[in-house]
Amino acid sequence: MDALDHFFAQVSTWLWGWPMIIMLLGTHLFLTIRLRFPQRKIFTAIRLSVTKDKGAAGDVSQFGALATSLAATIGTGNIIGVATAVSLGGPGAVFWCWLTGVLGIATKYAEGLLAIKYRVQTENGEMLGGPMYALERGLKLRWLAILFCIFTAVAAFGIGNTVQTNSISLLLDETCGISPHITGGIISVLIALVILFGVKGIAKVCTTLVPFMALFYVLGCLYILFLNAAYLKDAVCLIVDSAFSARAAGGGFVGTTVMMAARYGIARGLFSNESGLGSAPIVAAAAQTRNPVRQALVSSTGTFWDTVVICALTGLVLVSSIIAFPDIDHTQGGALTKAAFGKIPFVGTLILTVGIVTFAFSTILGWSYYAEKAVEYLGGKRWIKVYRVLWIIAIYIGSVMNLSLVWNLADGMNALMAIPNLISLIFLSGVAVKETRKYLWEGNLDKHGK
Repeated sequence: MDALDHFFAQVSTWLWGWPMIIMLLGTHLFLTIRLRFPQRKIFTAIRLSVTKDKGAAGDVSQFGALATSLAATIGTGNIIGVATAVSLGGPGAVFWCWLTGVLGIATKYAEGLLAIKYRVQTENGEMLGGPMYALERGLKLRWLAILFCIFTAVAAFGIGNTVQTNSISLLLDETCGISPHITGGIISVLIALVILFGVKGIAKVCTTLVPFMALFYVLGCLYILFLNAAYLKDAVCLIVDSAFSARAAGGGFVGTTVMMAARYGIARGLFSNESGLGSAPIVAAAAQTRNPVRQALVSSTGTFWDTVVICALTGLVLVSSIIAFPDIDHTQGGALTKAAFGKIPFVGTLILTVGIVTFAFSTILGWSYYAEKAVEYLGGKRWIKVYRVLWIIAIYIGSVMNLSLVWNLADGMNALMAIPNLISLIFLSGVAVKETRKYLWEGNLDKHGK
């Protein structure tokens, strides 16, 4: 296992070198400029996300699609992922993670737009879409669409399954003494009961669970920041300074560099919000929306809530706690999160436990849908049942796996998924501009379209 872990760590490091960082941030920046900063429409997008688009074609409401997307993206990356970035890349990683989220709003916008633009309707009326359909129908690159689906089906076992169950089982074992085998078995049964109902069942659970878990965690983080208020200014300054220099904090974070901060911050940022990854548009394609731009705006709010808000709060909690409590070991990744939250009497551990369990559980649900649609594209519906069985088995196995191995594997698969998707976004950016001009810039958001 150590040799395998080392191998995937090497592969992940290679995939997440400067070329990927430049490609990812470059696409975010390119789409931000070419689409005239869609970030400025974030409040309009939030309003649309809670407004039902009556009479529009689709399988689930826009909020249902957003909730499912958020369920998949708001996961352990928001808590343990940020802690891992801080432990490996220093406080500056929080800044790069946050910046990836701000710029990634434009990319998530474009992904949602293309998902609706190129979606197809099956004989039974079900909507199918995502990067694979944009690649096939928009760029005529079916071979690349197939590669994307293969990467998605494999990556799902990491980012959307084993990473999540591993985090839950470790936390419950350490805090409550519950055996990982028991945790894995319970989660497997619960997930199985939900995914049998398809996207509508998943969306129904997510629309109830996501608002609760996000609000609970945000309020918990705000409470901790209130207690750490005396160190908040120093935390912000340290995060910004460390993003552009190798400055250490009180002898801590020695050995971190700007490259390390950027590498781990951007990697965890993508892992958290999935902008550019190509996963969220798969469920965005199922949304009931009258035109592509409305869903594009709704989709963009996912990155805002996930990274600009939740990851930023987590980062501030961790860094301010490290400054407030110098005895915290900031080199242990996931243990850093437990140590930081554990310094807050009574509620700290509760916030962390409820946050990780609900975030991770919802992520498994959302990613099961992504994976199934990738498998359906590759081999049709006949393979979905087989994949569901493998998915349930992986949940149990993930509960007892080595965390380092899981993270490194997930990082590598993320990069491989992102490449085909980013290619479609760049070469179909003209389509995104045309649709944006038609419905947004010319004030036709309420107009029905194809």
